[in-house]
Amino acid sequence: MEIKEVIRLDMLDENSVSVLKQRFIDFDGFYQKIGGNIRNAYVNSAEGRKLVAAALPLEYYNAVIAVWGNEPTVFDSEETEETELP
Repeated sequence: MEIKEVIRLDMLDENSVSVLKQRFIDFDGFYQKIGGNIRNAYVNSAEGRKLVAAALPLEYYNAVIAVWGNEPTVFDSEETEETELP
């Protein structure tokens, strides 16, 4: 008996990603889902990039960053307030 986690990247575009995590028990090739779905959404902001890095294994993080590119496309309200001039 082994517990496996499946991760799916849904609705991945240059501004955001939705991450679905599910857990299954493997009984000699037969899989039974355990627990509920865990879904989180992240935006391509400086904070969102940190959260994605903490939440996902490296290969999934790299897939997200490959689509998002090198720079954030969404700005957190705190970032916007700091950069706006009166």
